[in-house]
Amino acid sequence: MSEKSVKTINKIEELAKETLKQIDNKKNPQINVPLRSLSNTWFDEKEGILRMGDKAQKRYFMNLSHTKKFMQTLLVADECKKLINSGKTTSIRDMFYSLKRPVANSTKDHVFADQNESDPILEDLEVTLDVMREDLHLFANSKGALVGNITIKDSGDTIDARKMGSGGWAIPSIVEPEVIEFKDVDADYILFIEKDAVWRRFNEDKFWKNHNCIITHGQGMAARGNRRLIHRLAKEHNLPVYCLVDNDPWGFYIYSVLKQGSINLAFESKRMAVPKARFLGLSSFDEEKFKIPPQVRLPLQQVDIKRCKEMLNYEWFKNKTWQTEIKHMLDKGVKLEIEALSRRGITFITDEYLPTKMETKDWLD
Repeated sequence: MSEKSVKTINKIEELAKETLKQIDNKKNPQINVPLRSLSNTWFDEKEGILRMGDKAQKRYFMNLSHTKKFMQTLLVADECKKLINSGKTTSIRDMFYSLKRPVANSTKDHVFADQNESDPILEDLEVTLDVMREDLHLFANSKGALVGNITIKDSGDTIDARKMGSGGWAIPSIVEPEVIEFKDVDADYILFIEKDAVWRRFNEDKFWKNHNCIITHGQGMAARGNRRLIHRLAKEHNLPVYCLVDNDPWGFYIYSVLKQGSINLAFESKRMAVPKARFLGLSSFDEEKFKIPPQVRLPLQQVDIKRCKEMLNYEWFKNKTWQTEIKHMLDKGVKLEIEALSRRGITFITDEYLPTKMETKDWLD
């Protein structure tokens, strides 16, 4: 068993021992769970990441509104300990089914009714124990792919990311050093692309080969494994990270999560965020700069406008360049998808748009 696994088991056992101690002392057993919310999240301007504050909620056993969650928390912890001891990993979906059973002496109530109940409990356990989900031997579905100038050892198997065909190497959920090793990293930078379809254009055009980089996508929001992998490459090999996302509030948010971390997982920012990541596009100003025809515009919806106004108030979007960027989008009242660049030609994005942006350093920090 690895040193990390031993430490994780010790934390689980300490949680159990503390609960038993409270019972022995005839106290109402409680678990202190740090709050995962905007009200308990702050932006560390010096480090450039979101951090969790020190607010916590007490989860009591002898409280009708807390009892079920108290039980669920300890049952998930117990199941994770069994997993670690067995040396096996499983999916968060499997975890849900492992605990989907009737509560003792009940034929109606189940420990978990659906996965929307079990996933938040798992996240509560992560932050309570100060461990990553992967330390608990749990993984989510794989999401995203990678190709480029790097060789990877995945569970002992050597993967040359230069020879992964049209589909690329599927990024797993668990990418910790004991599973994924980086070998022969020749790339100058990493390009994260929001969409699979756009990434395929870059792969087919061999952008990574012609521009000596690594290209990855997240099929939308980058999954934890993808973010952790990019974080490791940036930190361990000092690789710059650039992001190519849609010119809409959702694209901006995808970039900010990769750069600063997310509110819900602020406790993991130090292990997943990439504070030096740069926003390469699509910018609100690119329509004019690159003569993108107006026919490809999409009108901002009310939900987009509302989201833009919220983002203007976030500390991590308060710098002048981002304020100008978001306000320009609101003033125009339109948004653009990355695919809109295809109106200039199917390879315009790889032949002219990205190379020009890189050469002129036309990005946002």
